[in-house]
Amino acid sequence: MGESRSIGFFFLLLIFSTCFGDQTLDKITELPGQPKNVGFNQYSGYVTVNQQAGRALFYWLIESPVSRKPESRPLVLWLNGGPGCSSIAYGAAEEIGPFRIRPDGKTLYLNRYAWNNLANVLFLESPAGVGFSYTNTTSDLYTTGDKRTAEDAYVFLVNWFERFPQYKHRDFYIAGESYAGHYVPQLSQLVYERNKGVQNPVINFKGFLVGNAVTDDYHDFIGTFEYWWTHGLISDSTYRSLRVACDLGSSTHPSLQCMNALRAAQIEQGNIDPYSIFTQPCKDTSTLRHNMRGHYPWMSRAYDPCTERYSKVYFNRLEVQKALHANVTALSYPWQTCSDIVGNYWTDAPLSMLPIYKELIAAGLRIWVYSGDTDAVVPVTATRYSIDALKLPTVINWYPWYDNGKVGGWSQAYKGLTLVTVTGAGHEVPLHRPRQAFILFRSFLENKLMPS
Repeated sequence: MGESRSIGFFFLLLIFSTCFGDQTLDKITELPGQPKNVGFNQYSGYVTVNQQAGRALFYWLIESPVSRKPESRPLVLWLNGGPGCSSIAYGAAEEIGPFRIRPDGKTLYLNRYAWNNLANVLFLESPAGVGFSYTNTTSDLYTTGDKRTAEDAYVFLVNWFERFPQYKHRDFYIAGESYAGHYVPQLSQLVYERNKGVQNPVINFKGFLVGNAVTDDYHDFIGTFEYWWTHGLISDSTYRSLRVACDLGSSTHPSLQCMNALRAAQIEQGNIDPYSIFTQPCKDTSTLRHNMRGHYPWMSRAYDPCTERYSKVYFNRLEVQKALHANVTALSYPWQTCSDIVGNYWTDAPLSMLPIYKELIAAGLRIWVYSGDTDAVVPVTATRYSIDALKLPTVINWYPWYDNGKVGGWSQAYKGLTLVTVTGAGHEVPLHRPRQAFILFRSFLENKLMPS
C-alpha cells in the first residue's frame, strides 16, 4: 500500500512538473527600469505553432495584481493588426499594458488605467515575423495571410493552455484593434467551431471586443471617404474619384486606380496624423504636449505622439530582451514595431468579416465594437456603415454615455452587438483616452450598458 502511494505521488509530481515547468521558466523576474513592487506576475516566451517550418509566436502574459485575485478574473487575449504590427509595441506599451516607456527609452512608469486591473491580459505578437515572433522558413514571411494567421493563433492558444493549465476553462475573451478587425473574428470563429460538441471546453470562449476595426471593405471605404470629406481633409473632386475608383475594391490589395486616388487624398490631407487628426505628428514632444493641452482640452495629458520611438529603443535593449526571454535564437534580429515584409506581401484577406459576425451573433457570443471618433484611418463612419449592413434590430437607441458627468461618447445596443464611440480618441483609443477605454472595458466584461 505504501509503495502504491509513493508511485501515485511520483506520477502526480511528474504531471505537475510537466504542466508548470515551462511556465516557471517563462516567469519574468523584473523588467529593466520597472517600478518597484508592482504587485502582479508576468510571464513571456515562445510557443511553437509549426514544428516543421519552425514558426514560434512570442507572448507576454500580465496577470491581475495579487490583491485583485487574478485566479478569479477572466483571461483576455489582445491582438494588434497592421497587418504586420506588434501587440507589444502598441497594445502593451502604448495602450492597455501596465507600463509606459519614458522618453529615455530605459525606464518605465505605471499606467493607472491598465486593463490587467480588471483581467489577466495575454499579448500575442502575430503572425510569425512580427516583433519577436519568428519562423525558420524565410518563405513564410512572403506567404502570410489571414488564414494562416488564424490557424497559427489557434494552435498557439491550444499549446499555451497546456503550459498554463490554471487558465483552462476560465472565461476567455479576444480583443484587438485595426486590422485585428480581421484577426479577432476569424480566431473567434475557429475557437467557437472547434468547441462545438465539447463539454466544458478548455478554451472557454465567451466573446470578443474590437476597436476601430477593419470590418467590411466596401462599407469601410464608403465610411472612410465620407469622413475625410465631411472633416474637410479632401476636395470634392478627390472624394468623387475615391468613390468611383475604390468601389467594391480590396483595402489590402487596392487597384491601381484606387491607389492613385488614395495618393491624391494623402497629398491633400498634408502633414497630419491620420490616426488622430487633431494632434500633431511626433516632432518636438514638449511643444506638442503644450499645444495639445491648450487647443484640445479633452485630450489626455498622458498622450505623447512619440511613444513608438521609445518602444523601439526599449525593446531593442539586450537586457530587456533577456528579461523577456525574447530573441533567443542563434541569429538575433532587430525588433521592429511593424514588419514591412509581412505587411507588403500579405496574401489572402477576405473582403468582409460580416458573415463571421452573423454566425457568432447567432451563437449568442458577446460582441462589442468601439470606435475613437478622431481616427481617419478606420473612422467611426466606416464602423457604423459596416454594422448597419448587418441589419440588426436595435434594442437601445443611440444615447450618450458619461464619465464623471461629461459625455465620454455614444452607444447603441443592437440584438447581439453593442457599439460604443469614444469622443476625442484616435485610432488607439486606450492611448488617447485611457480612462474612458478602461470604463468601456469594464462595461464589456460585466456585460453592462455604458454609464448614462
